Amino acid sequence: MFKHLFRKSLVAAASLTLILAAQAPIAAQTLSGTITILNHRTDLDKDGTLAKYSEAFKAKYPDVTVNWETITDYAGEVATRLNTTDYGDVLNIPPSVPADKFPQFFSVLGTVDELGQKYNFINEGAYDGNVYGIATTGNANGMLYNKDVFKAAGITDVPKTPEEFLAALKLIKDKTQAIPLYTNYHAGWPLTSWNTGIEAFSGDADYANIKLPHMDAPFASDQPLYLSYKMLYDAVKAGYTEKDPTTTDWEKSKAMIANGEIGVMNLGSWAIVQMQQAAVAAGKDASIIGYMPYPTSVDGKQYAGAGGDYKMAVNKNSPNQEIATAFVTWFMDESNFAFDQGGIPPLKSAKLPPAYDAFSAAGVILVVDTPAKAGEEGWVNNIDKESEVGWNNGSGAWQSTIVDAARGQISESFDDIMNAANTKWADARKSLGVTD
Repeated sequence: MFKHLFRKSLVAAASLTLILAAQAPIAAQTLSGTITILNHRTDLDKDGTLAKYSEAFKAKYPDVTVNWETITDYAGEVATRLNTTDYGDVLNIPPSVPADKFPQFFSVLGTVDELGQKYNFINEGAYDGNVYGIATTGNANGMLYNKDVFKAAGITDVPKTPEEFLAALKLIKDKTQAIPLYTNYHAGWPLTSWNTGIEAFSGDADYANIKLPHMDAPFASDQPLYLSYKMLYDAVKAGYTEKDPTTTDWEKSKAMIANGEIGVMNLGSWAIVQMQQAAVAAGKDASIIGYMPYPTSVDGKQYAGAGGDYKMAVNKNSPNQEIATAFVTWFMDESNFAFDQGGIPPLKSAKLPPAYDAFSAAGVILVVDTPAKAGEEGWVNNIDKESEVGWNNGSGAWQSTIVDAARGQISESFDDIMNAANTKWADARKSLGVTD
């Protein structure tokens, strides 16, 4: 059974009396008017997908019209518009808005205790016990793979340990023409996907934000970052990646995995739909793209980091509070948006998209990182910046040294890189005065 560290996942939906501040459902015939929804998905606007959601909502509420306003520079433009009252009736919360500012801009949708029983990722859009935004979809961390390549290599089940992972890559190299593991080294940022082994190797929601900033040696040999990046190092050293990582191409990699030229790529689940679209464009079935959890377990259970995407909220200045609130509820409960986009549905009782079959079969437990303690927000990034290690800055520069070491381009060994990172990290903690 697919679980969640919110205590349960995919449980029966909470009673409708709990929806949105525990108010009784609004009768369809009592709602009439027009609302505007701000959104960042210009692609779904152009292809008519968003209009279909408007039509579906109108089928339930005939006297309501829903208009979408999609914005290319969504995060920047909407952040500016928040200085006025003109930011639609419903909108996705821009990432620049801190949680303590939620009450200034958005209406309360319910309490964490109430809505947390029904929806995933509820704490991410909450402040001081109240919920102001609900994730439209969720992303998990794992690895994309081509099912046809696995079949051709004789791999009948996704690997569950680092040893099985390397053995699977060897089979792909020996029995197919595909590149077993594609690093996307040249783009840089895809290498940071290996950071997400933190949750898989720890199985601990408190590790990333609560424990890690209080550690002097997060790159020690028994720690998640070491174990995750050791898989990358070992794969490169064994020759299971592209011959020249400096020539990798992010855009081309989508078609390559779709065409069976790549076996595995380490990317968040947000990439599933893009790879499936590439498969369809190549005349193949989208289902050949699979998604598997990290090949590791903790006490016999597999874990995967997960988090919500944009949070949908109601403009507290909107004159259409009831309609806007009804739309948010409908979008989360009935639109099927997250499923259609290949993401984790916000509704705990909803089904996962087929791409997550390997997750479901393995009974993967989703780990949602606990927020940092009050007064410790940003500590991990601050220590990383002060240390000049840069493992968490998103560039992939530090990660590239691991690849370079594995292919013999630099003299440092893997343990040299990890030990140096520990030393710099401990010194940075001392310099910043965050030692225990």
